[in-house]
Amino acid sequence: MSKYWVKRRDEVPRVPGEEAGDPVWYPLQHYFGFTAFGVNVYSAAEAGGALIGDHDEADSEQEELYLVTEGAARFTIDGEEHLVDAVGIVAVPDPTVRRSAVAEEAGTTVIVVGGRRASRFDSSWRAEHFEGVRRAG
Repeated sequence: MSKYWVKRRDEVPRVPGEEAGDPVWYPLQHYFGFTAFGVNVYSAAEAGGALIGDHDEADSEQEELYLVTEGAARFTIDGEEHLVDAVGIVAVPDPTVRRSAVAEEAGTTVIVVGGRRASRFDSSWRAEHFEGVRRAG
């Protein structure tokens, strides 16, 4: 098994079974075998196409981060709509929050990163790196 890969998105196999209006799904976590977090790429073929189905992560206790890398997506987060253009970020650390997203234009692409909520994240960075850097909220 390789220690690393350098790939283009179109070199990653897509999840089969897409139906009309479904996003193209590139299962990065599965393909590369990550075990510390989940990560996927979703791309809408058309404006109005679903990107992220309506859901919460209460059962899985996952926190999720969405990064719009191309186009624009309309996110609905706990009933509130937000238009997020590239390179916008939607962070949902509370697993009980309901969320969904649809593409505002064809080709809209979102990277989704998620992982089980924990008491803390063990980082290789030292605390002094973040001195004076504010947090969201």
